[in-house]
Amino acid sequence: MYHKVAQFRFYEELNDFLRHSQKKTSFPYQFNGNPSIKDAIEAVGVPHTEVDLILVNGISVGFDYHLLHGDRVSVYPVFESLNISPVVRLRKKPLRKTTFVLDVHLGRLCRLLRMLGFDTLYRNDYKDAEIVSISVKEKRIILTRDRGLLKTGAVTHGYWIRSTKPEEQIREVFNRFDLFTQTEPFHRCMLCNGTIDRVNKKTILYRLSAGTASYHDEFYNCLNCGQIYWKGSHFNKMKAYVHDLTGQRLPTNFPSDAFTTCGNRKRPVRER
Repeated sequence: MYHKVAQFRFYEELNDFLRHSQKKTSFPYQFNGNPSIKDAIEAVGVPHTEVDLILVNGISVGFDYHLLHGDRVSVYPVFESLNISPVVRLRKKPLRKTTFVLDVHLGRLCRLLRMLGFDTLYRNDYKDAEIVSISVKEKRIILTRDRGLLKTGAVTHGYWIRSTKPEEQIREVFNRFDLFTQTEPFHRCMLCNGTIDRVNKKTILYRLSAGTASYHDEFYNCLNCGQIYWKGSHFNKMKAYVHDLTGQRLPTNFPSDAFTTCGNRKRPVRER
């Protein structure tokens, strides 16, 4: 039997985690003792990584605050694109360089993020503990379809992907983290996350088919896995996709360190 009660209200997309009766309204949370507010929030179903501002009776508090009978709690989602540091005490400082590590369900999203220039780690055999360890050590944002992963205590930055469609997922991530001004399209290898650089055609001629060698003169090479890229038939479609997503109109001629579309590699992929 519970002897204490606090009133909770969750805002915006945090309602995605709640029961229908709890969405967009205040509701009672019953408890005994004085649990931490972090434990209470996760008991309701919201991963702590989705939260960036908690007000208790109008005062900003951290995850270590302990609930008292009669508290009125307002919980707000992550404001990655806004500077609200004067009132937020949940993190010492926001992430400045946006890098990601993805769970095993998000392979196609990974390729899209890399195409747009974001440092994105992914393997289809990552264990949850590996993802958490990488996130903590390298300060990467976890993107996942698994809510439970984001409830791990060590995780500080993460986001639960709502959609199951890659085209919607990439828009979801861009809107959530306000990535529109951070893109560097066609600068990363979509296979291994390595960086791309211009390569002399003569040095890779032996790796090209006769048709490719005769039609193209401009080639790029992944410095990590050796994948070769050139401006093939899909290049204009990829440029149009980037423009549609970001509003960034790409020039006809790219700088020498940009990469193009597709190719072949000379050694096994080693993600970096």
